[in-house]
Amino acid sequence: MKQPSWLKKLLLSLLIPIAVFAVLEIIALVKGVRLFAGEDSWKLFFRAVANVTLTTFALSINLDSGRFDFSLGAVSMLSATVAGTLAQEWGIGPWPTLAIAVVAAALLGLFHGGVYVLTRIPPIIVSLGMTLFYEGCAFAFTGGKGVSLVTRTDIIGFSTIFNYILLTAIAVVAVIILFDNTRFGANYRALLSGQKIAVETGIREKGNALGCYAVSGALMGVVGFISLANTGSQQLSLNFGSIGIMFTAFLPMFIGGWIGRYINKRVGIMLGAVSMALISLAFARFDTASSVQSIISALLLVLFLIYLNNEFAILSKFRKKQKVSEK
Repeated sequence: MKQPSWLKKLLLSLLIPIAVFAVLEIIALVKGVRLFAGEDSWKLFFRAVANVTLTTFALSINLDSGRFDFSLGAVSMLSATVAGTLAQEWGIGPWPTLAIAVVAAALLGLFHGGVYVLTRIPPIIVSLGMTLFYEGCAFAFTGGKGVSLVTRTDIIGFSTIFNYILLTAIAVVAVIILFDNTRFGANYRALLSGQKIAVETGIREKGNALGCYAVSGALMGVVGFISLANTGSQQLSLNFGSIGIMFTAFLPMFIGGWIGRYINKRVGIMLGAVSMALISLAFARFDTASSVQSIISALLLVLFLIYLNNEFAILSKFRKKQKVSEK
């Protein structure tokens, strides 16, 4: 009996995370290691899901519009630096500190977007300049000392499984509502489909771009706060040292695009983040060297892109072999 279309879509959307989990479980059994061993493993997993989901949203919002943004890590770092410093000076709790980080990051994103809109310099060039500028601002804001909240047990205590799930759920719902169910989102999709036609119909391209940069920044503010609360400190980076965070988002973004054929793309990105979080957890449980982690992550990205680029040919060959075997 033929499966209902909704069930088939659900199974296909869950195919990659389930396959990743199955493969990692087999490797864990061979190594004699439990993938999920206690609360710390679960906390690491859900923290990775939150960080990767939010970072991938932030990257894809502008990248889908052809605006490559290197400044995501710098925005996260600077907003966490500002929020952490004010938390120390004002004695505020975790939720107000999170709110400050989000607002600061949204303003940083808006400023970045304003520079791009006003100068019309290619976005990748603008983002490189803003990355250096924001890294320098974070260094100047603290005199190069960074931020330490190791004595703030209330903020460090924010790092719980429940809060990670809560922040992820809020982000997914908010992004779905904003980009799929509002006029802003409709204009965003129209600009993606045909920028010239959309502008001629009255859609304000510059305003939409500014909104995208602000939303992207706000998401990275949450990422910065999660890191601050988890480690109890914010270390500073200079000379593009903050760029690395964005590379964790590429594989989940492409996985999310593939899953998005069957369900909402934003949910697909979250499932891509779940897959990446499982891999990150496996790296930690298997004590994998950082250099090996980078190589494996790069290989997975390349292999998935090769599959996407040759998907039609691969599926056609598979169907032909299946028909021959049936005969």
